[in-house]
Amino acid sequence: QVQLVESVGGLVQAGGSLRLSCAASGRSLSNYAMGWFRQGPGKEREFVAGISLRGGTTNYADSVKGRFTIARDNARNTVNLQMNSLKPEDTALYYCAARLYGLGVQTGVAAYNNWGQGTQVTVSS
Repeated sequence: QVQLVESVGGLVQAGGSLRLSCAASGRSLSNYAMGWFRQGPGKEREFVAGISLRGGTTNYADSVKGRFTIARDNARNTVNLQMNSLKPEDTALYYCAARLYGLGVQTGVAAYNNWGQGTQVTVSS
């Protein structure tokens, strides 16, 4: 199985930017469709962004469209999430997830086989 490790999140003011990285080990990420999810206090884990195996297809939750960008670098075995114009409601624990041989982009939690440990992002108003 692939092991996923997210970069350290952080505290940022509303309107600011933050970039999360997900580094993989154990397997090549080129065999995995990738996703970012988040879980806010008292909320269920929700889909944020996803990218297909080769990076040709991306999908975003409506709440982050136009502000977040997901990108993958299969040569470096990493997936990044660039977050701009952050809002207090973006505060959550962010998770990187991988789906082996996944076609397209899936938005459901159950579709992903491997998960990172999560990294905290806090946006102050």
